[in-house]
Formats: sequence, C-alpha cells, structure tokens
Amino acid sequence: MRVAQERRIVGAMDDLYDVAVVGGGPAGLNGALMLARSRRSVVVIDAGEPRNAPAAAVHGFFTRDGTPPQELLAAGRAEVAAYGVDLVDGTVVEASRDGAPAEEGPFRLALADGTELAARRLLLTTGLVDELPEVKGVQALWGGDVVHCPYCHGWEVRDRAIGVLASSPMATHQALLFRQLSDDVVVFSHTAPPSDEQRVQLAARDIEIVDGVVSELEIEGGRLQAVVLEGGDRVEREVVSVQPRFVARSQLLSSLGVEVVDEPPMGLRVVSGAFGQTNVPGVWVAGNVTDLSAQVVVAAAAGAMAGARLNAELVEDEVLRAVAVG
Repeated sequence: MRVAQERRIVGAMDDLYDVAVVGGGPAGLNGALMLARSRRSVVVIDAGEPRNAPAAAVHGFFTRDGTPPQELLAAGRAEVAAYGVDLVDGTVVEASRDGAPAEEGPFRLALADGTELAARRLLLTTGLVDELPEVKGVQALWGGDVVHCPYCHGWEVRDRAIGVLASSPMATHQALLFRQLSDDVVVFSHTAPPSDEQRVQLAARDIEIVDGVVSELEIEGGRLQAVVLEGGDRVEREVVSVQPRFVARSQLLSSLGVEVVDEPPMGLRVVSGAFGQTNVPGVWVAGNVTDLSAQVVVAAAAGAMAGARLNAELVEDEVLRAVAVG
C-alpha cells in the first residue's frame, strides 16, 4: 500500500493532486476509487475515527452484510491503493484556497503533523458525530445494548426486550419500527413524552409507555439489565434504543465558506446538491457529512456519484483551458 511521502505545498498545477479526499470511510474511499479509475491523481487523508467503530458489523450492504467495519475499510484502502491513490493517516486542521479571486486557486490542506498538501478539488467525507442523551450508561453501552437504527441493528435485537428512550419527537416512529422486530417494546417518555395522538398509535400496537425521567441504565457484566427512573423504579430491558443528535464534522469547511444548516430534530449537516456539490466552487461532500441518515451502502454510493461528477467537472475545466490555449 502506497503512502504519500514528501508531498508539500507546491505552486505548479502539474504538481497538484487532482482531488484531495478528506475522510477515508465508505464515501471517501468509493469516491477515490471512481476518480482513480478515471486516472485522476488522488490523496485520501483519514483521521482513523470512523463513526461506526463501536459496531460489530456493517448491515444492509449487499454482499457485505455482517462484515466488521474495520475489515470493510481495510479492503477499500487496499483497492484504492492498487489504483495508485495515496493514503495518508492524519488529521486535516486547516483548509484554505489560493488565488484572486479565491475560487480559481488550488486548495491547501494543513495536517496536524505539519504536512501540507495541495489539490485542485476537495471531496469532504468526514462523517458525523452522534450526540447521545446524557443518561448514565448510554455511552458505555453504545454500539452494543444501546442502539439507534432498526435497519442497522434491528435483526440482531429481534424478539428481545427493547426500551425506547424518548429524547426527541422521533421516538414514537422509532418505537413503531422496533415493534416490527419484537413483541416487547416499551417507550420511556423521559424528556420527550409522546403526544396524545402518538399515545393512541403506541397503544394500538401494544407498546407500553412508562412516564418519568430516566436516571440511568443499569449495567452488569457489561450488559444492560434495566432502565432506572429518577424515583428509583426499574424496568428490566435487554436493549435500549436512543435518538442521537447527528452533528456533521464540518469545522474544516467553515473557513472556506461552505454552507451548514441545523435541522432539528436530526441535527447539523452540510448543504449540498444532489451529487454532492456545495455552494463553494470546487468543494464537494458525500456521506453522513451531508446526509445524516445515510447507511454505509448509501454513503458509499454517494461517494461514487460525487467522484464521477468531480471527474466530469475537471474534464470540463481542462477542455476550457485547452480551448483558451489553442
């Protein structure tokens, strides 16, 4: 596997990467794959902090269902490296752009270790952070007995005693989806009690509602035993589902002027077009940084589409330059 070495800020266009991909998850690697197969020079910079690291396996991905996340990423890295993509392990701490006007110059990326890279285009696939409810035990069990997505984890928790910790208006929707997987579902009203209409829906599906604020998740031997309310009452559960607030890792984009929007109750995301283009020319995004609900297979597909469109944009730019010269 090739690793980029001694690639420093350079001035000539021929010395630049065509595309720098920031984030080496499914979206970033699939975008890099499409670009490399179009004979583009590509570097992927990855901080090694995948969102799904706590999960045991990837699900809902045709031909890859049940694959451990790190195994999937290792296979992806090997594939893109075989096409000549440079892989850099590191964190990008600053992004800027040269030129007057700025949108015509190359992008400059500064890494935490002092490395500086330059590219004609950027593809940001930095993903998101799950902000979990501040209840004791939730973080400790996250990715195990604490889950959030019935499509990601539902089959694995089927027929178990499931509790839904209501912290957003999405709790009832979540509970109804998990009810498809288990006859034993309880909603804890916590900080987002169901509305009267939602209570009718839950009752119609034999989903019990436990009113009151949850104080902690009782854990024994690393496994969930019960949900404990502030008054001390405990309800035995094997699994708890929560509604995280999704926050895109968008800090790097602020200096470039990329538009970010907060969309409650989901969270914070980067605004983009259908194929990943942002409001800043030359800056593209794919995956959870812009689509907060995208599963792995969807993020990978978005990366592929962004990579293809990026290549087309570069082709158009090169044709314009050739016409101007000729």
